[in-house]
Amino acid sequence: MQNLKGILFMILAMAGFACEDLFIKILSESLPISEIIIILGFGGSLIFLAIGLVTKAPIFHQDLLAIPIIIRTLCELFGALFFVLAIALTPLSSASAIIQVMPLLVTIGAAVIYKERVGWRRWTAVFVGFLGVLLILRPGFGSFMPASIFALLGAIFLAGRDLATRAIEIKLPSVTISLYAFLAFGVSGILLIPFSSEMIIPSSHEIVYFVGASAFGVIAYYSIVIAARTGEMSVIAPFRYSRLVFAMLLSIIVLSERPDMLTLIGATIIVASGVYTFVRENLLNKNKESVV
Repeated sequence: MQNLKGILFMILAMAGFACEDLFIKILSESLPISEIIIILGFGGSLIFLAIGLVTKAPIFHQDLLAIPIIIRTLCELFGALFFVLAIALTPLSSASAIIQVMPLLVTIGAAVIYKERVGWRRWTAVFVGFLGVLLILRPGFGSFMPASIFALLGAIFLAGRDLATRAIEIKLPSVTISLYAFLAFGVSGILLIPFSSEMIIPSSHEIVYFVGASAFGVIAYYSIVIAARTGEMSVIAPFRYSRLVFAMLLSIIVLSERPDMLTLIGATIIVASGVYTFVRENLLNKNKESVV
């Protein structure tokens, strides 16, 4: 029953993130990307600051200067920055598909950095997953969109965030870490100002979109925390890919996007490779436990 609860909250979280991405995509059609990042970054940090004050979580702590936390924050900063750029500059459906390669990148990073043993089956799944990415990117062809590289860069840095999280031994509340991650995200928007068009005062309906993006982001964040605490990660993790399903549906229904066949095939390959990696890793962990 706990696993079912975890699965439902994971799906709710992914639906929330997909809705947040949709609002960002809509806002990017009329506002500079730097302005969107600044408002969402500092707005999100204020929300987590309020949550931290209510829950009495430590806002300032010397452990925040630990190397793994600094690396995690920087990876979160660049990961979110590149993914927002991808959402703004490319179709939402393709950006959402490419970002799903992140778990495969985590597998590579775990093997290289933490010397985890990765067998030929999972290496094959990683290779096949990247073939799926190539089907979506199509480098060297007329349909290639250079801005799609931002989605891949976002996936690389977000994978780095997850790898850095593994090295964090200090027990800091998630609210505190998220506060500084959003703060850094807002700062990255300031750094983009010289490369963006002049800022515009948001209209009333754009303010509603900002509120919607922030609200769905917070709901998604807390849903994923509940999911992680109630269900077995090996069971609920594959349901992360439901984000792609929601993103595809929203992009088609709301944005009138029409993903072509190669994009759909590439997305399917990425998801299948990722799910296989999760299942295989879970099987190996169970075998280790039975031996012990």
